[in-house]
Amino acid sequence: MAVTEAANAANAARPERAARPARPARRSRGAWNPNRRRKSPALTLVMTLGLIYSLLPLFWLLVNASKSESNLFSTNGLWFGGHFSLFENVKQTLTYDNDEFLHWFGNTLIYVAAGAGGATVLATLGGYGLAKFDFPGKRGVLAVVLGAVAIPGTVLVVPTFLMFSKLGLVNTYWSIIIPSLINPFGLYLMWIFSRDAIPAELLEAARVDGAREWRIFGSISLRLLRPGMITVLLFAVVQTWNNYFLPLVMLNKPNLYPLTVGLDQWNAQSQTAGGIPIFNLVLTGSLLMILPIMVVFLVMQRYWQSGLTAGSVKQ
Repeated sequence: MAVTEAANAANAARPERAARPARPARRSRGAWNPNRRRKSPALTLVMTLGLIYSLLPLFWLLVNASKSESNLFSTNGLWFGGHFSLFENVKQTLTYDNDEFLHWFGNTLIYVAAGAGGATVLATLGGYGLAKFDFPGKRGVLAVVLGAVAIPGTVLVVPTFLMFSKLGLVNTYWSIIIPSLINPFGLYLMWIFSRDAIPAELLEAARVDGAREWRIFGSISLRLLRPGMITVLLFAVVQTWNNYFLPLVMLNKPNLYPLTVGLDQWNAQSQTAGGIPIFNLVLTGSLLMILPIMVVFLVMQRYWQSGLTAGSVKQ
């Protein structure tokens, strides 16, 4: 009896354990889970076909840039064949006709740095002004910008050529740089981005502290506008880098050609009297031409993605 009473007293003195929560019932493998994303075989197939369609031209370019002139038409165009001549083609491309490719590459860098860089600066200033300041005729300016976005750039090339010929700007660097400064889409994008990325309360607080507008723009607004600026810069760089019709109309001096027109001249060389076909150098030059754009996109990808999604969610 004494032992039983002692055991009962010890059990009574122990703290009560908290009841264990009941384990959720295990779902069988075939059970439906509302949180699990559904996989669509049709959508997967469509995306795979789209990926193949996008990468196939790049693969074709890489394969054929590795072939010599004699192997281009005697081997399968979608696979390697014959001697692997990629490095030889690169060397010949860079040194052909007194390093003409390198000169065209330098011209392209000048057009991109001045044209795309200037277009980004102007779009940033204009978009910020339209978003944060009120002035007479603002709605009309916005209507003009939206209308200019819908106008293809090639439509304005011939009128621009006629105007520049009167000013004596044809066959100069300015005939490519000045039209590249006009970027209605970049202006519209920066207007949307500035309107949503910069709180009006932040600007008012800076004005109350005595900061002037240019200081507010340089110290506060530019830092918040960086993702949008990089997005506009990337679009402008790609547009200027791949610009073909404007330089073709404005320039007739080979020392002013960008890469697009220069490579086209190499391609047309086989159709001239006594011309030597150099299709392997044209393909290699095209491959070298797209590499800088790919590197720029990979380096600035995170800024570009954040800039594209800005303003998509209403606060």
